[in-house]
Amino acid sequence: MDTIDMLLNDNCRFRYGECEEAWYKGYDDSEWEEVFLPHDYAIEAPFSTEYSSGTGYLRGGTAWYRLYVRIPEEYKGKKLTVVFDGIYKNSMVWVNSYYMGKRPYGYSEISYDISHAASYGDDLTEISVKVIHEDIADSRWYTGSGIWRDVHLKVSEPVTTALHGVFFHADNIEDMRDEDSVRRAAWAEVAADCEIECGHHGMTDNSGVAGPISVRAVLKDKAGEEVLVMKSSVTSDMRSGDGFRLTLKGKVDSPLLWSVDAPYLYTLITELTVDGNTYVTDVSSVGIRDVRFDPDKGFFLNGINMKLKGVCLHHDGGVLGAAMKKEVLRRRLQLLKKTGCNAIRCSHNPHMPGLYELCDEMGFLVMDEAFDEWENAKNKWSVGHNVYPPRHEGYYEDFPEWHEKDLRTMIRRDRNHPSVILYSMGNEIDYPNDPYCHPSFQNMTGNNDANKPARERQYDPCKPNMERLSCIAARLTAISRDEDPTREPTLAVAFPELSADTGYIDSLRIVGYNYKEHLYEKDHRRFPDKVFLGSENGHDKSAWEAVEANEYICGQFLWTGIDYLGEAAGWPVHGSPAGLITTAGFTKDRFHERAALWGGSDYHEDNADRLTCKVWSPDNAVSDMASMEDKNKPGYLYQVIIREPYEAGAKTSVTERLVSVSVSGDGDMAGIDNGDLSDTTDLTSSSRRTYEGNAVAYIRRTDKGEIRVKICDDAGDEVTLTL
Repeated sequence: MDTIDMLLNDNCRFRYGECEEAWYKGYDDSEWEEVFLPHDYAIEAPFSTEYSSGTGYLRGGTAWYRLYVRIPEEYKGKKLTVVFDGIYKNSMVWVNSYYMGKRPYGYSEISYDISHAASYGDDLTEISVKVIHEDIADSRWYTGSGIWRDVHLKVSEPVTTALHGVFFHADNIEDMRDEDSVRRAAWAEVAADCEIECGHHGMTDNSGVAGPISVRAVLKDKAGEEVLVMKSSVTSDMRSGDGFRLTLKGKVDSPLLWSVDAPYLYTLITELTVDGNTYVTDVSSVGIRDVRFDPDKGFFLNGINMKLKGVCLHHDGGVLGAAMKKEVLRRRLQLLKKTGCNAIRCSHNPHMPGLYELCDEMGFLVMDEAFDEWENAKNKWSVGHNVYPPRHEGYYEDFPEWHEKDLRTMIRRDRNHPSVILYSMGNEIDYPNDPYCHPSFQNMTGNNDANKPARERQYDPCKPNMERLSCIAARLTAISRDEDPTREPTLAVAFPELSADTGYIDSLRIVGYNYKEHLYEKDHRRFPDKVFLGSENGHDKSAWEAVEANEYICGQFLWTGIDYLGEAAGWPVHGSPAGLITTAGFTKDRFHERAALWGGSDYHEDNADRLTCKVWSPDNAVSDMASMEDKNKPGYLYQVIIREPYEAGAKTSVTERLVSVSVSGDGDMAGIDNGDLSDTTDLTSSSRRTYEGNAVAYIRRTDKGEIRVKICDDAGDEVTLTL
């Protein structure tokens, strides 16, 4: 049979708090709350100053989930793999009372072979997940808590390609040229590296396959026509647990190239033939493009020199917390595209798979980022921004044991995305005195140290030496190049004044500087073989002018594209206002300033003369309609844009109105966001005041029938919608 992917986001029960017996298949959870996944339990409690300002004054804690899955009888003997796109954090998983394992890092994809533990037919398979997030000051931004990304069950034949085991890449692209508003090449040499596995946990040791195994990869265009077939056969005597790798190669004539303006995608279908049985094991969207970084000329895409006009993004969705949905991201990215933005930096961790899919489809280049912390803890603010003493919880506790697996997991998952051009090994690991220092600087300050006590700026020989970082950086870059030799690793460097002298950037060919534009010229001369870019920059015009004035600087990534929860200045503010766009997805003045600077479009939201409510729908100009999210699927989030009257140009003086939303039929309320980071109304509330005349209501589909939504304000206006 062909490999199938079952989404397991419904039939889930949730309990906040410890429940020691919930791992047990026969446990009675009938009193637990029914929830849709993805689910973030941090947003279900009120804001409170007892929690950390760094993570938005929202709770952590321990909780349990129990998922029920009906697996058909015909899947007996198949390989069953449960895949969690992300669980924050310290997750532990049982299937039918069998313990599968644990994973500390909440941003990593987690997968387990459950073939030996599954039930079939009417005997439901029960998956129990424990989430432990007691260290709520473990980050400088909002993390969320729970199973806040999708869950899948992959069903395949025992002999199959490994999870993310097909790696497509174009190794040589010739004669690139413009043709009818698209970029095309005369031909491209491409390859598919395939990792084949035999067996599953339910097979006996002497089970396996002997004889020829054929591997076939078919590349299809958007019309479904075959443009290339690559195949190979091997004679194998595999037993359960064995595997092998092979590379298929071919040449595509006259391929359309993926670019930010015309992001053309092909489909790669991988098939195996074992014992005369042919089946599909993997289907991936891929692109053909040429990426080049030049130390003197900067960045080239498909032979065209261009600047990266990028933004940094955190992963939360305002009132949705970390339980983000692809349709919500689509609206946000569509707005960013209007500024002229062409690149995204994933700050400071791997993001949900849907982000990379959208960047492939909509034409954004991506810097994928693995970590914000290595061996030692960074300062985390718990009672306001840069308020001392800080807290020191976080990923550093697990980095020594888990960094290689977490880094390889990110790269294997994301390496088929044509949008991904760089892997960042870490963000501001070399931040001065946090905690690394060096005797060559008796005083070191960072870009965000206005309120730092004097003693925290001074050299302390008892703190770890900055030279240690060069060893770790070399180790991580070696792992990155081993897992994907087609893309370069990089780092977001915080203190190059010292790091450039200690060997921290020696293993890098491409170096990102955070807020250090004044060092571009000097360090370009010092390191003529290295490529430089602004991995994190402020909104001031001079930061962009430094990119434009220096041909060798590839571009910049603004801090940030969208406001985010956490890294809060102090109560009642519970997020960062650094974005071009609010958490509710509305533009700010700096959005329009940036569009003018980057050559974006002249975009303005409509004024209103009374309460108006409109269901958002994608802009076809920047979206592939064939890949749109299914509005009829339970879990889909409708975004109802609510506008109150205000005079053009006078948003700040508008009289804000209290808006209430009620939902009936096959839907429920997921939240109302107004973008006001000082509004501490419960995130699950069904009413909220507008902010600058705006709000967005998220309506979740729970079944396939009609949804009725009534929106009213305290001025007596009312709007009714049917979805």
